[in-house]
Amino acid sequence: MSLLDLKYYGDPILRKETHTVKEFDSELERFAEDMIETMTTNIGVGLAAPQIGDLRSLIIIDISSEEEDEENIEPLILVNPDIIELSGNCVIEEGCLSIPEVRVEIERPKEIRVIYQDVKGKKKDLKCDGILARVIQHEVDHLRGRLMIDYLSSVKRDLLKSKLQKISRGEIPAGV
Repeated sequence: MSLLDLKYYGDPILRKETHTVKEFDSELERFAEDMIETMTTNIGVGLAAPQIGDLRSLIIIDISSEEEDEENIEPLILVNPDIIELSGNCVIEEGCLSIPEVRVEIERPKEIRVIYQDVKGKKKDLKCDGILARVIQHEVDHLRGRLMIDYLSSVKRDLLKSKLQKISRGEIPAGV
């Protein structure tokens, strides 16, 4: 396994849409494992392929550090995820590995249903809520070129303008 380079706010790849994964092979599995290592090393709970410069529709999630009763779960690898149901709403603070030192409150649906494929190409269907639902929504946004700050009003975004400019210039230390 190897660490992959994170992309930060201002990198144009973070605004691009991903393409559907069609090849399910050992390279995809290796890539997913590298993403897990990168996410874990950078103390994240989720990571989307564009955040490391790749435009495949692939996200990694590991909420074991966030939930006491989730300690023994394996990281989730969702290939070609598609959220097909949303319900309820809640507001909670989010952060992002690609926007270090920024935390914002965002309203998102509380419960979701997502269909996806695993790294072998097997179709899966998952209903979830809480932190898992939020992280999946956050990471799926990355696959569509959307960032958490896009949910903010222009006034709130303006308050972050100077910090975002520093991130985009590489002036805010990030990750490892």
